[in-house]
Amino acid sequence: MKPTIAPYPLTRFRRARQSQAIRGLVRENTLTVDDFIWPVFVRDGEGIEEPVPSMPGVMRRSVDLIAKAALEAQALGIPAICLFPYTDASLKTEDCAEAWNPDNLSNRAIRAVKASAPDIAVMTDVALDPYNINGHDGYVVDGEIVNDQTVEALVKMTLAQAEAGADIIGPSDMMDGRIGAMRSALEAAGHHNVMILSYAAKYASAFYGPFRDAVGASGALTGDKKTYQMDPANSNEALRLIERDLTEGADMVMIKPGMPYLDICRRVKDNFGAPTYAYQVSGEFAMIRAAAQNGWIDGEKVMLESLMAFKRAGCDGILTYFAPEAARILQG
Repeated sequence: MKPTIAPYPLTRFRRARQSQAIRGLVRENTLTVDDFIWPVFVRDGEGIEEPVPSMPGVMRRSVDLIAKAALEAQALGIPAICLFPYTDASLKTEDCAEAWNPDNLSNRAIRAVKASAPDIAVMTDVALDPYNINGHDGYVVDGEIVNDQTVEALVKMTLAQAEAGADIIGPSDMMDGRIGAMRSALEAAGHHNVMILSYAAKYASAFYGPFRDAVGASGALTGDKKTYQMDPANSNEALRLIERDLTEGADMVMIKPGMPYLDICRRVKDNFGAPTYAYQVSGEFAMIRAAAQNGWIDGEKVMLESLMAFKRAGCDGILTYFAPEAARILQG
């Protein structure tokens, strides 16, 4: 039964806003460091830290400095980092074999992070675009991104990352059937505790531009990704995708991008109750950062407000490039 609200002046909503102490007592959602997964970009070399021009403040780091960044994250209380490789163009091929090379950038970085910061969880990205000469998340055959052959490659990539020590596998490819195939392969190989955080509702969005610069995929991409990533006009389809991935063995699910799709986050959480994440993607980050640098907004306040929006929409956590900065503020 819906409660009745007493009329004014018996009810004065401003009573609950009159001081910081009172506002804290009635606050419905809380943002903490435990909510963050920090996406980081790894490149070849040693002692290298280079800025990503379209993402001010974000760096590509060599493996040794990724290990140091993981120590920083651990000290800040950030529970997990997610690794994305900036693969040398010479290693990008039609068959994408570098994707499951045990000594590729991602797998070397996994081992380095686990050695330097063992208490932090390592999440990885599973998709072929960093290794594909065509820039796509799957194999391209006669101009078509083929599904089943791609899934076979993604399974090999998953197993290589699990062998390297990954805690969380993040399939971002949007191929059909990949979660079930990955889960079966992990179980068969004895990786019973490796989790899958599925990019279950990943939209064909224009918000990914700076990320593609960061991983070096922009120049390689031929065409677009609309045949496998979701139509931004669709909402019900997201629920069907989430249900499928949970049924196939996903432990957690993600909506990507984040803020333009808060309605999807809320629908997913309300319908399934599963651990639900959003990715505050590169375009979202870049817009906030650029507006702040131009003095048009208070960057710190907008950052925290944007992160709180995800919690209000039902998310259990957020992948965000703001993670270290937000953690320092939240930790005082």
